[in-house]
Amino acid sequence: MDDITKREPRRITAEDINPRYNWGRHLPVLGTMGVDFEERVDYRRLQRYRLARAQAALEASDLGALLCFDVNNIRYLTSTKIGEWERDKLSRWVLLPRGGEPIIWDFGSAAVHHKLYSPWLNPENCRAGLVGLRGTVDPSFGLMKHHAEEMASILRDLGLAKMPIGVDIIEPPMMFELEKAGLKVKDGQQVMLEAREVKSADEIALLNRAAAMVDGAYHLIHEKLKPGVRENDIVAEVNKFLYTHGSDDVEAINAISGERCNPHPHNFTDRMIRPGDQAFFDILQSFMGYRTCYYRTFNVGRATDAQRDAYKQCREWLDRAIELIKPGVSTDTIAKVWPTADKFGFPNELSAFGLQFGHGLGLALHERPIISRVVSLDHPTIIKEGMVFALETYCPATDGYSAARIEEEVVVTDKGHTVISLFPAEELPISAKY
Repeated sequence: MDDITKREPRRITAEDINPRYNWGRHLPVLGTMGVDFEERVDYRRLQRYRLARAQAALEASDLGALLCFDVNNIRYLTSTKIGEWERDKLSRWVLLPRGGEPIIWDFGSAAVHHKLYSPWLNPENCRAGLVGLRGTVDPSFGLMKHHAEEMASILRDLGLAKMPIGVDIIEPPMMFELEKAGLKVKDGQQVMLEAREVKSADEIALLNRAAAMVDGAYHLIHEKLKPGVRENDIVAEVNKFLYTHGSDDVEAINAISGERCNPHPHNFTDRMIRPGDQAFFDILQSFMGYRTCYYRTFNVGRATDAQRDAYKQCREWLDRAIELIKPGVSTDTIAKVWPTADKFGFPNELSAFGLQFGHGLGLALHERPIISRVVSLDHPTIIKEGMVFALETYCPATDGYSAARIEEEVVVTDKGHTVISLFPAEELPISAKY
């Protein structure tokens, strides 16, 4: 019998899943050092909360176990991370059996490291594994078969092999090997997203800290944005700022200026900024894994009436949505206040997807809820206390090439909401004003 069946798993308690909200005080932006004179983020409490949420979601499902290759789910379940380089490799995975503790198969020596430095994990649950690095090691070599049979054996010993195993993302040959080993594979991503949708006070503090870093990055952009600077120059400066201040992943910085504003290309280039350009930026980065999505629009030197009007309309669409945010509101209520695609120059809602948009934030850039006219009108979901999400709007200018883009990050409180993206955006900011 595998050693995993010999240890009594830690049981979920009400204390584990207590989110510890205190909405009566200002949301803190805590320092990053450990100190003895004030309570900051409690990472072990965070680990217990996340695992307990996932265990409860698994218990409420028809699954016997969750098998996760998604690095965000691995971090949520095990509080382990070995670097951004592994994000697209499918080189690590975790098995969470119903009623049990997570078992993690890691990249080479990382498994030995976890035994030494991750005492919240059972040492025998930290294993080295390899399934092929997205096919680089041919499936015919048998690694996938070996690990599929290993996991099937663990689930048989636990009496769970007859129940489906829920998987988030997986290579097709690995899924085939699980089925050959006698396991029934089902979608497990929905179970994990359900677990992750309500954040604890520790998670909110980390999201707020990440947003504060972007506040500072936008002040830097405001200072650096002037004629002669290129989009990629701004991207480089912001990367340096964020990593200097503790970012563990600058996922992307969209820098869009001038005629590239309309339509929105979602990237950056070496285009040089000119006087009169409208320019907008999106900063996607994370602190301790918790992500930002945070747009701001600027004009350089001066602004035309058409550019000011676009900004004003963009702000109005966003503010109408923010005003509605509170627990119990359905996502279709919010989506309905945004314009239809044809009203701002797009042929249908799919081509305009992501422009009038809301999406959850956490360890991933896109969590629950998703708010869009594409999905929310016919399939609404309910907004809950403790959700954290971004709302973003876009408005093209009547000049045919400029556009405004604004985004705010909100925390859903017991009675309403709190905005945590604080760089001023009530009116169109003008950098290097003449």
